[in-house]
Amino acid sequence: MRSKGFVFIIILLILLPITASPVKGLEIENNRPVILLDSHTGEILYENNIDKKLPPASITKIMTSLLAMEAIEAGELSLDDQVTVSSAASGMGGSQIYLASGDSLKVRELLKAIIIASANDASYALAEKIGGDYDAFIDMMNERAQELGMENTNFANATGLPDSDHYSTARDISKMSRELVKYQEVLDWGQTWLKYLDLPDRQAMLTNTNHLAFNYTGMDGLKTGYTREAGFNLSATAKRDGMRLISVVLGAENQQERQRLTTKLLDYGFDHYRQEKIFAKGDTLEGIFIPESKKQSVQGLLAENLKIILPRAEEVELTTAISLDNELEFPILAEEKIGEVVVKERDEIRQRADIIAAEDIERAGIFRRLFRWFRNLLPF
Repeated sequence: MRSKGFVFIIILLILLPITASPVKGLEIENNRPVILLDSHTGEILYENNIDKKLPPASITKIMTSLLAMEAIEAGELSLDDQVTVSSAASGMGGSQIYLASGDSLKVRELLKAIIIASANDASYALAEKIGGDYDAFIDMMNERAQELGMENTNFANATGLPDSDHYSTARDISKMSRELVKYQEVLDWGQTWLKYLDLPDRQAMLTNTNHLAFNYTGMDGLKTGYTREAGFNLSATAKRDGMRLISVVLGAENQQERQRLTTKLLDYGFDHYRQEKIFAKGDTLEGIFIPESKKQSVQGLLAENLKIILPRAEEVELTTAISLDNELEFPILAEEKIGEVVVKERDEIRQRADIIAAEDIERAGIFRRLFRWFRNLLPF
């Protein structure tokens, strides 16, 4: 059994003067549900009507794709795995690439068809592959939505075809979008304009349904959606100067309005905000005081990049507190989490990142701990 020790908190001060034009308000026509957020921090930069439940249409396929990519990351699925198309998958309506029952495609090809061309038949076939059967996959979608805190979402299918029990919100869609943009393959496919898939009897042409992917600087995804019930939807992502933003627009009247609102949101974000890196992944934090450790003063490492989004117009004073776990069990192993860095603006927590041990940390022996205790009692 590992023994426990206690730690202290270290406070740092960072001054970041930012000078530029002031952040102005953003007007959204027709009260459309929209959201704009920073992908890395999850900080919302603009919102309007973001918890209104609406049919998401093919934006649903963000969750379908996410479950596939997470299964690949976990080693449960491979991009090169073959998928045999069922009769149910081949019979899907709406947007499709007209797969035939018995066709065999790689997971990679199905994902391209989903991301680029929003193919319902490819979504259904991939759902059956991952879930074992289609209904089981829908359960997986809803379970993952709960894990992501998508409180106002329910999935009834993997495609987004109309169903009275199939709905989501701009806020919830931004949460699953933020997870999907972590996968570079998805972003590569999201900026592909035209692609051909080799099928047994022909080639299927995939044309990107997100026209902004080639009209907006830095855009590389993410997913469009349209049904008569839903209107025109788009979850978009773009990256400039190291800052990735995500916008969601729901219920637009037509494709032009969807693109106009998306452009307005992203322009607002890039024009009025900037990303500041406080610490980089792997940065060393010296002099972390753990009283009962053998060395007392130990090193920690940042487990991830610590970035913050700041308005371009304000002088900002940030307080960075290195707060270690209240109780640590010895021995502490290298790369084990020992605490976190918390960035505050005034009293508001703006961002946090984990600290891991740079090396194994042993507990001091009983005599050394007693000596330290007696020494601390002395008046000098």
